[in-house]
Amino acid sequence: MFDPVLLRTFVAVAETLNFTQAAARLRLSQPTVSQHVRKLEEAAGRTLVQRDTRDVRLTDNGDAMLGFARTILAAHDQAVNYFTGSAMRGRLRFGSADDLALTQLPQILRDFRQLYPHINLELTVAQSSTLARRLQARQLDLVFIKQEPGESGGRVVRRDRLAWVAHRNLSLEPTAPVPLIAYQAPSLSRALAIRELEKAGRTWRITCNVREVNGVLAAARAGIGIAVFPHSLIPSDLAPVGGTLGLPPLGEVDFALLDNPSAAREPVEALMQAILDRSGNLS
Repeated sequence: MFDPVLLRTFVAVAETLNFTQAAARLRLSQPTVSQHVRKLEEAAGRTLVQRDTRDVRLTDNGDAMLGFARTILAAHDQAVNYFTGSAMRGRLRFGSADDLALTQLPQILRDFRQLYPHINLELTVAQSSTLARRLQARQLDLVFIKQEPGESGGRVVRRDRLAWVAHRNLSLEPTAPVPLIAYQAPSLSRALAIRELEKAGRTWRITCNVREVNGVLAAARAGIGIAVFPHSLIPSDLAPVGGTLGLPPLGEVDFALLDNPSAAREPVEALMQAILDRSGNLS
């Protein structure tokens, strides 16, 4: 009843909430994307997408269709892979920086496992520096980490601005040491924060050492200090405070994929492509 081509277009629109971005992802024209959504609505007999000059949103029926569409497409792709003899198998040791796991990455991995059920996906969540070392030691096949712009190696998924983040009620005297919530060294965000504060002539002190992102969030929410986050990953209950507290700019960070050249290429490239295809949804 529902054409997989139309369903695939609808999923792209639902995930981006933007017809232009969906068209770019699918390498289609925007009128074609609009036509696909209209045909799917005709087939369903329901309005799935509402849009005006400002935004695009799913209706309740659209939310329901999104769940069905993902299930149908996963089954469709598995059947195609099975009957064309291309069902991918093997082991894939994947590592993700812990704060990147707060994005839509879990949904991407869930969809990937549905599409490739015969790949044994092993997930490691840790700090970027730890994952980079394990990749270099050939203990992982692919990692999704944060690194400074311009670092060699890997494929940049997206670039983001770094921000000072804290509880909205946190205050700081202009001459007081900046209270930092920081990962234990070595840590990119810790190193960048200290470097920029010292360049600006600001004193600082570590008020909380953490090992993972939930510790950062707990400390920031408790008002213990100021943390560093990529701008797109700032939780809604915390706020960027760099401007109001007179803190120096932190620059940018790359979200990058690095792979182990000795790993089996098919599973690695399949997951890399899945993340790259939905990079606009990683926020």
